[in-house]
Amino acid sequence: MKEFNKNFIKITFVFILSISSVYSEENIKIGLLVPLSGESSNIGKSIIQSVRMGVNKIDKEKLLIIPRDTESDQGKTFEAASELYSKGVRIFIGPVFNENLNGLNKFQDAIFLSLTNKTIGNPENVISSGINAKSQLIAIKKYLKANDYNKTLVLIPKKNFKEEIEEAIIKSKLKTKKTFYYDAEPTKLTKQIEKVTKYKIRKNNLKDEIKRVENSDENNKEKKLELLNKKDTLGKIGFDSIIIADFSESLKSVTTSLLYTDVSPKKVSFISLNQWFDETLFREKTSQPIGFPSIDIDNYYNFKNEYKDIYNEHPSQIAILGYDLVGLLYYLLLQNDFEFSDKLFKKDNKFKGITGIFEIKNNKINHILSFYEVVDGNFKKIF
Repeated sequence: MKEFNKNFIKITFVFILSISSVYSEENIKIGLLVPLSGESSNIGKSIIQSVRMGVNKIDKEKLLIIPRDTESDQGKTFEAASELYSKGVRIFIGPVFNENLNGLNKFQDAIFLSLTNKTIGNPENVISSGINAKSQLIAIKKYLKANDYNKTLVLIPKKNFKEEIEEAIIKSKLKTKKTFYYDAEPTKLTKQIEKVTKYKIRKNNLKDEIKRVENSDENNKEKKLELLNKKDTLGKIGFDSIIIADFSESLKSVTTSLLYTDVSPKKVSFISLNQWFDETLFREKTSQPIGFPSIDIDNYYNFKNEYKDIYNEHPSQIAILGYDLVGLLYYLLLQNDFEFSDKLFKKDNKFKGITGIFEIKNNKINHILSFYEVVDGNFKKIF
């Protein structure tokens, strides 16, 4: 192994799965709670490998990473946490999923850095490190202000994360003109979008105007009729921007319904939540431009490329968070002379990782995000 000079630090990544392993008391032990078996095992494997990459970037034999399989099960997660806690582990990266957090408040003097982006109802000793809704809406708010948009419609699906969006709107102090909840089922979606965009009213406005012009004696009557017949509707929808709090195929269904009701990004700014640079959006040309907040794009692709070079496969999207959490923990422990304290995340602090800047305060993490638009088959950085 290559020698490092004094300005560098080395962490030994110890991949321990056996219960009988012996740990050095000189190390800060960090539990890594991820699914290594079951349907989500690919995510767990990806996180472990990204954590290993993060470990290899840091310089002192101070951290000992101890992975355990949660099987994406609440009971197994609790068992794994109990076992590591009994061995003196007080800092954990994970669990990954929000539904596996119940019961972790039993370990009151331990800290769990979950990779979930959900913040509502988590135990007090669980810190959500995912890209939460508040972080995203703060970036969107900045974009709206820069473009002088003040008539914003927020479309929220009737799904299990709608409460997160509602709370984030309040906490980010995002000013909206209207919030509308929709059913993502395709047979119901278009009718709901018709309602909120006043499609039938605008359709009738056009019919009435065509009829009026036809019965008029206006000099430019034929030209007016020619222009009117090229339109689908007539009249404004009352919004200058639309935030669609959805992802993937559901997002595309909403934009398709908006286009059907003659609401296009040429008339109204389309905005969504973090899309993790989903390149399938490039194919949705009629829905462009569409904007979204996210992490630093250059660092994201650099991470993906480095990961691919090392492991010959692509990482899961949230694996990059595991990479950054290693650096964040090292940074906070270094400030605390490598003494563990359950107050590590209580003080106001900032840390710059490859995902961007983490803002830390009162056991909460928010991300300062950039903003991008999908334009002409590219992700264009706005700020």
